Amino acid sequence: MKINRTVLALTAASLVGSGALARAQEDNKQDKQDRKAAKQEQQAAKHDQQADKQAQREQRQQQQQADQQARQAGREQRVQQQQANEQAAQQQRQADREQRVQQQQQAQDNARAQREAAREQQAQAAAQNQRAQQRAQAQAQADAQARTDAQARAQARTDAQARAQAQADAQARAERRDNRIEAQQQADQVTQAAQMRAARQARRSEQEQRTLIEQQRSALQNYQARLDQQQQVLARQAAVMRQNNRNAQYQFYQNYLARLQQQRAQASTYYNGYNYNNDPYYYTANSYRYNMGGQYYETNQYGANSLQQAVNYGYQEGFNAGQADRQDGWRNDYRSSYAYQDANYGYNGLYVNQSEYNYYFRQGFQRGYEDGYNQRYQYGTRGSNGLSILGTVLNSILQLQSLR
Repeated sequence: MKINRTVLALTAASLVGSGALARAQEDNKQDKQDRKAAKQEQQAAKHDQQADKQAQREQRQQQQQADQQARQAGREQRVQQQQANEQAAQQQRQADREQRVQQQQQAQDNARAQREAAREQQAQAAAQNQRAQQRAQAQAQADAQARTDAQARAQARTDAQARAQAQADAQARAERRDNRIEAQQQADQVTQAAQMRAARQARRSEQEQRTLIEQQRSALQNYQARLDQQQQVLARQAAVMRQNNRNAQYQFYQNYLARLQQQRAQASTYYNGYNYNNDPYYYTANSYRYNMGGQYYETNQYGANSLQQAVNYGYQEGFNAGQADRQDGWRNDYRSSYAYQDANYGYNGLYVNQSEYNYYFRQGFQRGYEDGYNQRYQYGTRGSNGLSILGTVLNSILQLQSLR
């Protein structure tokens, strides 16, 4: 814009200079020409003024255009600069964000690494503590085991000494019992031999023999029917034992049932074709009496042997039944045992009435059950021939009195 104003000024000056020179020349000529020239000069001046105004207007327009262009350029420049600044600021913010994200990520990685290192240290410390505790526990267990072993060895020595002493005492008691039993048996054998000799000297009459034989046959017939019924009842009760998980008692019932079946087969031989006339019981006179339920009965040696057998068999079965109830954790109750209620094991239907056999069987069963349940031998003993009731207990139960 400064260049345009300079050109205009030089142009105007050039024009002014030219007009002045023309007027000077015309002054030397004519006044008309001067007036004309003056008029022309005025016109020219006016024209010049107009031209100047026009030039000024154009100049102003150009200046305005230039200013407008400059403003537009300034605005565009400012917009570009603002956009550039905003872009730079955005880039800077993006860079700052990325830097912050990187810093945060780095901080998180550092914190994670520190936590992992701390956890690893804690794990190592915990492992060391655990190993130390395990070593201490193992040492404590070893010490406790050593003390336990020492106590066990000491207790074992004490128990061994006690068992040895108990075995010695038991052996001594057993020997004393065996001696007493042997002496009693020898005495019984001597007594029985004397009684047998006396019995052979005394015989029943033929009428008494026939009466006893008829009674025996009738009793055997009834006894066989009773055995059939008892086997059915016992089989049902054995099933109840099985259902109640009384396994030991169930096995006892099974064994008892098997023995009853054997007895039935044996009773059949006595009923079918048995020669009673050759059996000494039926022609041997009575040589003993005994009291049962407040009433006295008489029998010979063979009948007395059957009663003794009833007590002995009762003791054996009672001992096994009591032992089975103890193994099953059952209460002490000998009366609930079917063997006690039946009381027929060992009875062959000969020599004594079934009710008498049952009575003495139950006497032995009660005492055997108490010994078996309580794991003792108060009323009996166990020898090479198995269980048997003590002779003193047997005599106190039967209380046989000799008739001779």
